[in-house]
Formats: sequence, C-alpha cells, structure tokens
Amino acid sequence: MKMVYLVRHCSATGQERDARLTELGHQQAVELASFFKDIKIDHIISSPFARAQHSIQPTAQLKNISITIDENLAERTLSTSDLPNWLELLEETFTDFDLKLDGGESSREATNRALKVVNESPNNCVLVTHGNLMSLVLKHFDDSVGFQEWKSLSNPDVFSLTIVNNKSTIEQLWEI
Repeated sequence: MKMVYLVRHCSATGQERDARLTELGHQQAVELASFFKDIKIDHIISSPFARAQHSIQPTAQLKNISITIDENLAERTLSTSDLPNWLELLEETFTDFDLKLDGGESSREATNRALKVVNESPNNCVLVTHGNLMSLVLKHFDDSVGFQEWKSLSNPDVFSLTIVNNKSTIEQLWEI
C-alpha cells in the first residue's frame, strides 16, 4: 500500500512564484502542522513556489523532515498572455485535455509531469502543490473531478491518495 497526501498551499498574497503567505496563510500553515501531527509522514516534496514551501514548513519542522523541491509540482501555466476570459478557458481545459494556450501547457502535459512525482514518491509522502495541478492529479484518479471541484478547493486543502495493487482511492481530509 502506498499513501500520498496531496496538499494545496495556504492563503497567499498572489500567484507569482515568490508570492508569500498572508497572515491568515501563516496561521493555516500552523494548523496544517497540527493536522499532520499524528499522521505518519516520512517525506515532503514541494513545489518550488514560496507559498507552497512556506505552507508546509511548520509541518517539516514538527516532523524533523527536510523539504525536497520538485519543479514538477509547480503550478500549471495556463498561458503567458493576458486572458480576460481565462476562467472560461480554464474550464474548457478540464474537458479538452489537449487544449494548449499561448505559452502555456495543456492539462495533459501538466498532469503527466505531476504524475511523475506521484508515481516516484515514496510511501507516506506529502506532496505540496497548487489548486489547478492538484485538481488535475485528482481527476486522473477520479474522472468525476472537474472544473467545479477545482473551484471548491480551499487554501489549504488536503487529500489522501491510497494506492493498493494499482487501484487508487482519494479522500478529502481537510475540513474548513
């Protein structure tokens, strides 16, 4: 049996790579550490984005585990162009996995890079990422996950992914 915890970062000041946690985000990071206090965790792998690393830092300190950074957990780039209708386009990418916008990556490309980390991660591992990428990973394991489920994710959010004999189950663990 393989147990992986997928974590969406805490509340942040923005979407930029170096965006920091808000004051609320720092409180949420402490709550996240409390949440994981009695859960067996042997490894933590995080997106290189500051908000992801800072979200899991209190947990890493509590568990005395170093954080491994993996670019494959970085948020998906929808496009490098300013898109006034970005939300409509994002919704479309949940049904057209090959839709690729200017300078961005398709849902399929983003999912594949994230799954590389999921597949290679050791047991009892926390993977810290971002909402869009997390929802794409969840969709891989449960096709009913889509745009509305992405919209309903919280900051932070936590899902367990259990894999036994190539069968997987996902469960949302974080309660607002």
